[in-house]
Amino acid sequence: MPNSKLLAVLIVMTSAVFAQTVHPKTIVVNAPTTFPIVFTKSISAKNAHAGDSVTARTTQIVRLGDSEVIPKGTRINGHVIAAKPFEYDTTPYARQRASVLSIRFDSIEIQSQAAPLDVTVRAMASPIVSEDARIPINHDIDPSGATVQVGGDQRYPWNAPVKNEDGDVVAYSRHGGVYAHLIANGACDGSSVEVSVGIYSASACGLYGFDQTSAEEVGSSAHPSTLTLVSTHQSPKIWKNSTALLEVLPREQNVALR
Repeated sequence: MPNSKLLAVLIVMTSAVFAQTVHPKTIVVNAPTTFPIVFTKSISAKNAHAGDSVTARTTQIVRLGDSEVIPKGTRINGHVIAAKPFEYDTTPYARQRASVLSIRFDSIEIQSQAAPLDVTVRAMASPIVSEDARIPINHDIDPSGATVQVGGDQRYPWNAPVKNEDGDVVAYSRHGGVYAHLIANGACDGSSVEVSVGIYSASACGLYGFDQTSAEEVGSSAHPSTLTLVSTHQSPKIWKNSTALLEVLPREQNVALR
């Protein structure tokens, strides 16, 4: 049998390993924080069912305070809450019933673990609108290679200020991404803290390129992380390569990775 000194050493070592296993480092995501994302598969009210998975990935680095960084390509998981396909009512003068697609963003994977999300969808753009934001303006009009962010801000291909339509500096392009103080617009609030915005303007708010579709819910304190699209003309759909800007909701209880 081991002597008492060796036994004491073994106990200390075991306790240290156990402490590290039970108490991993905690990453806290506070508001204001934003996640520019791209959807990795299509979801349609026409054929989706409650419980179907929803997946997306971040499109640029997201900084949490001064030290923690969430890398580009970080996975976000969600699921379909409800899906009701559009059915045209042929009754004369009938008022068409709304088709519904409702999803929830559940978590973001950080260091191989899932951190729960409480977010609002500040803005969302179709694949065509998202791609247009990456294509330089016509060379004959502007040979600089500038692009137009979703929402109208103009970005240059080098590390430079991003300007709005009035020529005011509203964001900065650096470190492989775009960072801005959010600007209040419509139902979207402003912020004095610099956050990641990706291909979105500082004032981007609402749906872009989703014709005949509206957002009934974008995520609120009552329904966090919930996006509900409705249409009385078609089955709402989020196409693969659609993008969005998620904004962490301010809550008394932080969203944390444990």
